[in-house]
Amino acid sequence: MKLKLVIFFLGILTIACREDDLVEEDFAVSIEGRVICQNGLAGSYACDNYDIMSRISNDTLGVTRLNDLWGWTDPNTQKEYALLGTYNSTIFIDISLAESPKIIGYLPSNSDSSNWRDIKVYENHAYIVSEAENHGMQVFDLTRLRNPQEQPMVFNEDVLYTIFTTSHNLVINKQSGYAYAVGSDTFNGGVHIINIQNPQQLIFEGGFDFIGYTHDAQAITYNGPDLDHVGKELLLSSNEDFVTITDVTNKSNPTLISRVAQDNVGYIHQGWIDESHRYFYANDELDEAEFGFKSRTLVFDFTDLDNPVYRGPYLGPTQAIDHNLYTNGTELFLSNYTNGVRIVDITESDPALMSEIGFFDTYPQNDDTIFDGAWSVYPYFESGNIIISDISNGLFIIRKTGT
Repeated sequence: MKLKLVIFFLGILTIACREDDLVEEDFAVSIEGRVICQNGLAGSYACDNYDIMSRISNDTLGVTRLNDLWGWTDPNTQKEYALLGTYNSTIFIDISLAESPKIIGYLPSNSDSSNWRDIKVYENHAYIVSEAENHGMQVFDLTRLRNPQEQPMVFNEDVLYTIFTTSHNLVINKQSGYAYAVGSDTFNGGVHIINIQNPQQLIFEGGFDFIGYTHDAQAITYNGPDLDHVGKELLLSSNEDFVTITDVTNKSNPTLISRVAQDNVGYIHQGWIDESHRYFYANDELDEAEFGFKSRTLVFDFTDLDNPVYRGPYLGPTQAIDHNLYTNGTELFLSNYTNGVRIVDITESDPALMSEIGFFDTYPQNDDTIFDGAWSVYPYFESGNIIISDISNGLFIIRKTGT
């Protein structure tokens, strides 16, 4: 199945930048200063209830393609930073002044370039993996961003972990201090476990492949309605054809709790659980192209972890491919590639009652079913700033209208 996704990605990428799809916008030019969403537009960008604070174009960043991103807030200064993945580096950007963000520096890839790079944060350190050959996992002390010797600075990593050389993604449980590399070149693309409690002394603690190739995951200390599992460390993973729940409390003896699927699976790509630990939302990256669905978010009921239930789909307005999604309180943030970021009210988790309450379309070129546009979104800054990585159009900082 992983080969299927790669072939599909490479094939459809060739039509992602057709000249006749471009609108009259110079995407090489960055935007500074808030543009209010009025009458469905913020400048050239379709929107509802969200303003653009600024945009840093790929030309300004000095790169051709973006991928994933994450965020960090300095606990001493309260400054907010975007940690932006590109095809050949990680870029650190101070977004504390959201209308005039500042590029602080670059951490080059440890090896070759790659379309895939993933970043997570634990205890003021960034952990970075990539599918670039011989990349390993870079560890970077984010407090170094406070006083760079020059701007922009070219940094080196503080620690390089090399027990795996490539990894598609990385997830971290901040409560336990464990990282889980998934889709790596170890354990047949399964799960690779690392104790990161001391970033200077990373400890390999094993791994497993009995759930198959793992594309993405979320690691949590469970505190939901199923009393049989409260307090356990769980890995909620997207395994191409299934969503899988694994007990990883005992790192030397992880155990399968359950797995769940639904009809018409294209490629279960990624997912995130809500704050109640009852509902899990997942995206299928290929079902729009294979079955003609509109952007489809899959809703699972995890009330009984031993018997999870698929409740149905929430459908977006177009056939844009749905990519990374995250929950924050009663809101679900969907990165739907060419249709931008959609914000959905999940107060009612019945898919029929979920409703869109805002959006910002970072990709005005089109809404086609192609791999371009909003790759990911980070909605967790206390300031209300939301950052979006758009593959071709750059880093966007948006904010709810009126805040």
